[in-house]
Amino acid sequence: MISALDVPLDLSQPPTITQQSPKDYIVDPRENIVIQCEAKGKPPPSFSWTRNGTHFDIDKDAQVTMKPNSGTLVINIMNGGKAEAYEGVYQCTARNERGAAISNNIVIRPSRSPLWTKEKLEPHQVREGDSLVLHCRPPVGLPPPIIFWMDNAFQRLHQSERVSQGLNGDLYFSNVQPEDTREDYICYARFNHTQTIQQKQPISVKVFSMDSLNDTIAANLSDTDIYGAKPVTEKQPTLLTPTGSTSTKVELRGNVLLLECIAAGLPTPGIHWIKEGGELPANRTFFENFKKTLKIIDVSEADSGNYKCIARNILGSVHHVISVTVKAAPYWITAPRNLVLSPGEDGTLICRANGNPKPNISWLANGVPIAIAPEDPSRKVDGDTIIFSHVQERSSAVYQCNASNEYGYLLANAFVNVLAEPPRILTPANKLYQVIADSPALLDCAYFGSPKPEIEWFKGVKGSILRGNEYVFHDNGTLEIPVAQKDSTGTYTCVARNELGKIQNEVQLEVKDPTMIIKQPEYKVIQRYGQVSFECIIKHDSTLLPTVIWLKDNDELPDDERFLVGKDNLTIMNVTDKDDGTYTCIVNTTLDSVSASAVLTVVARPNPPFDLELTGQLERSVELSWIPGDENNSPITNFVIEYEDGLHEPGVWHYQTEVPGTQTTVQLKLSPYVNYSFRVIAVNEIGRSQPSEPSEQYLTKSANPDENPSNVQGIGSEPDNLVITWEPLKGFQSNGPGLQYKVSWRQKDVDDEWTSVIVANVSKYIVSGTPTFVPYEIKVQALNDLGYAPEPSEVIGHSGEDLPMVAPGNVQVHVINSTLAKVHWDPVPLKTVRGHLQGYKVYYWKVQSLSRRSRRHVEKKILTFRGNKTFGMLPGLEPYSSYKLNVRVVNGKGEGPASPDKVFKTPEGVPSSPSFLKITNPTLDSLTLEWGSPTHPNGVLTSYVLKFQPINNTHELGPLVEIRIPANESSLILKNLNYSTRYKFYFNAQTSVGSGSQITEEAVTIMDEAMASRQVDIATQGWFIGLMCAVALLILILLIVCFIRRNKGGKYPVKEKEDAHADPEIQPMKEDDGTFGEYSDAEDHKPLKKGSRTPSDRTVKKEDSDDSLVDYGEGVNGQFNEDGSFIGQYSGKKEKEPAEGNESSEAPSPVNAMNSFV
Repeated sequence: MISALDVPLDLSQPPTITQQSPKDYIVDPRENIVIQCEAKGKPPPSFSWTRNGTHFDIDKDAQVTMKPNSGTLVINIMNGGKAEAYEGVYQCTARNERGAAISNNIVIRPSRSPLWTKEKLEPHQVREGDSLVLHCRPPVGLPPPIIFWMDNAFQRLHQSERVSQGLNGDLYFSNVQPEDTREDYICYARFNHTQTIQQKQPISVKVFSMDSLNDTIAANLSDTDIYGAKPVTEKQPTLLTPTGSTSTKVELRGNVLLLECIAAGLPTPGIHWIKEGGELPANRTFFENFKKTLKIIDVSEADSGNYKCIARNILGSVHHVISVTVKAAPYWITAPRNLVLSPGEDGTLICRANGNPKPNISWLANGVPIAIAPEDPSRKVDGDTIIFSHVQERSSAVYQCNASNEYGYLLANAFVNVLAEPPRILTPANKLYQVIADSPALLDCAYFGSPKPEIEWFKGVKGSILRGNEYVFHDNGTLEIPVAQKDSTGTYTCVARNELGKIQNEVQLEVKDPTMIIKQPEYKVIQRYGQVSFECIIKHDSTLLPTVIWLKDNDELPDDERFLVGKDNLTIMNVTDKDDGTYTCIVNTTLDSVSASAVLTVVARPNPPFDLELTGQLERSVELSWIPGDENNSPITNFVIEYEDGLHEPGVWHYQTEVPGTQTTVQLKLSPYVNYSFRVIAVNEIGRSQPSEPSEQYLTKSANPDENPSNVQGIGSEPDNLVITWEPLKGFQSNGPGLQYKVSWRQKDVDDEWTSVIVANVSKYIVSGTPTFVPYEIKVQALNDLGYAPEPSEVIGHSGEDLPMVAPGNVQVHVINSTLAKVHWDPVPLKTVRGHLQGYKVYYWKVQSLSRRSRRHVEKKILTFRGNKTFGMLPGLEPYSSYKLNVRVVNGKGEGPASPDKVFKTPEGVPSSPSFLKITNPTLDSLTLEWGSPTHPNGVLTSYVLKFQPINNTHELGPLVEIRIPANESSLILKNLNYSTRYKFYFNAQTSVGSGSQITEEAVTIMDEAMASRQVDIATQGWFIGLMCAVALLILILLIVCFIRRNKGGKYPVKEKEDAHADPEIQPMKEDDGTFGEYSDAEDHKPLKKGSRTPSDRTVKKEDSDDSLVDYGEGVNGQFNEDGSFIGQYSGKKEKEPAEGNESSEAPSPVNAMNSFV
């Protein structure tokens, strides 16, 4: 048995209706009527029609034709026929040798759009506040028209809770207002089927207000007239529709339930809906027409019940209960399905339907009630089921099941086709299926056969039968691989067999790699007018061609040149607010589709707040409120409130306060006598908004000043005055007009009364004739036209200073060392200072150098010692010199008289280096040395010390020789030197204190002439030139190797020896082998550099003095703290002593190399 399977059209089969017109068929009377009836079968069926239950002979009506090879009727109306003549119930029958199928009963009705009946419409005169209903009463059309109200200008009338249109098309006024007066209330009916609109005559409405009634018609109306001139009164709700307290409503299952309640009343009542004993269905309930209409879609029997509408205003309420019953036209539970049976098989047709009331089930065979149809011994009817046993070919027929109740019917055709057919596979051979890995693969094997064939699947030509949980075998023959993998690719064979035969078919499966987005677009936040890019990088199967589409908010990208779509990205230039949204990258292939989305948030500074309002105005406070502007996707963090004082500083905005971004009101404290305007600025992470428009102005009342001037001071500018200054109040601090200041003063610690003066528009007052530098009590008080500020606090000031009268006495000097001395003095009496004591100044200068006995220009130096110190340190003195100093006291006016000059001398120090060292007249064994005396002898020179030593070709140093020279000498001839030898000299001067800095120089003695001649001859020989070239090449190679080692952090052997031989004084000539130490190329003593010297040593050693640095004063020779502490640095550098391994010489010539010592 095969159920619900299409029989191939090349096999015999009963007719099947494939297309038919709807049961209720409303046609346009101006066009031809086409009644459809299409069917298939083998042999092809013939068609016939009934009209109103009797045979419809189309051959006798010239206006009716049937399409070839079809049962569709065409009734020619456009060539003189009338649609009304063809109204009726039509049914089509399709018949062949195996049975007959019938269509539904098709009711043909032409649409109608009749005109409004003419009627005389009286104007409506209504009292203000009353209810009103304007009736539409459209003509009965087919189908019913759509109703709407418009005016003469074809503009829809505005509807609201007060005025609205009911389901019946009437216009309801819950209460009328004077603005409802007009003469063009027009009801329109639109008949969609014929595309026509009919118009009712305009209705006039005139609303009378109570005032106009009293003035115009009160005299003509009786007390009982409905237009009695009573004041407009509020009215309790009453229902305009539906009437009464209860009503009923029947609706069919699956339809839309519409319940309506419209109420009158003043104020306009609101409508509320409930279902008694239950809840309104959550996802199917909607409120329309300002909640006057309750709409429930797709109703079912469970929606039956009582629905209550409640109309309520401030005066009361009224309700109405609508009892809803949901009936049901028949609907299928199990519709009969075609049967294909082989001879001798059994089968059943089942027809089950439900409805309210329960439908009646009846069977027909080939369009004839089964009770009067030809008998079939294989058939048995059991209510809604027909049972077939041992069918034969003559059992083929078409059966109709009819399920009907009072609300409609269902008709279904199902054939029984008795066939004996071997299997056939309907799926094309070698069909190619392509799927994506990890997705299901469905391989079709559509088949037919009678009896029903069995289906088996194999993989490969000679593969085993497919079984197991990894496959799903569907009844229609389809093989499903729930999760196809790459190894699922291959050939699959479907085999269909029954008792009459066997057939097979092969299909191909290819499994492709899935398309993936390996770089998805990411969430972006961008400022307005910036540039943003979204990436969408994909990976796909090489045999599939992907296409990439970008969407914005699930729609196409805007047609804007700012959007640039690249191979794997989307770029948006010059971003604006409208670009905000979700961007989706969709990648499509023929087999799959993937997508990824990202949100673009365009941020900007917030829009300015608006609608600033001042409320709660008090003398000293006001409440400011505002409405925030658009935050532009960046939350507002705070609001800044600024104010303008239009009275004192118009156009100048000042900061008032700020509040969090969640706050839109603030209580502001105010000052008296200020004409305030406020503005608000919103702030987010991007920046500040433009200021809002200013608020209205608010002028506060005048009051006494709340505060007094600040920063009050009293400082004399002359010895006999007192200058009183203060920081004046700002305009808004004046609290009222006529701002002035009361300045008061009196001498401190003297029993004097306050002296006061009142001034205006100034911030300074000068008191003349005061004693010199005496303390005063001072106060400054603000006042205006309304009175004084609170009593001000007093400050202490002083009258003007004068120069100090006396000099410090008992000045003593203690010389600590050759560059440092300490000075002491007695303080002056404070009364003689005549001002604020600022400190003492020590003037000192060098009179002469004791070593030269020569005077020079006197340069005085000054050190200042803050406060009341009575001693200080004098650093930076020159050794062996005579100095003078004096001390003066200092106040705010200046310096007092100087103390008598005090003379002191500094002891000797070490000298500076000789001014020069020259080496001249080189001979074979002598050199001449000339030098200049030290620039700074710093004492009496006792002698000069000369040290020298030879240097060989390998940079090794020879023995060090020392010679002492009398101080009065300026030159020396050194004899008995080696010829052609380089020497290094170290030269310094000495005093009784010690040796000074040294100066170094180098020189070379000349070679013997005969030896030079022989060397020149050798040097011109070819073998010697070749040898030297080889040596030079070897040296070059060694240099390269050394350079590479140095770059790698290595050390030369020479350098290691230098580190080991740093000082010639402690590195003597090696006694064991008689060789010299190595000679260094240290930068301190480069060879042949003339005039090398070091600065003199002026280091102040700690053991020379126990005085702290706090005793040093301020002056030109150093840096000092405010308390006189010296923070300079007294140090120098000594040149290193001559050292073996610390000097270098230029590379010797080949000639010199042959004559060097070994």
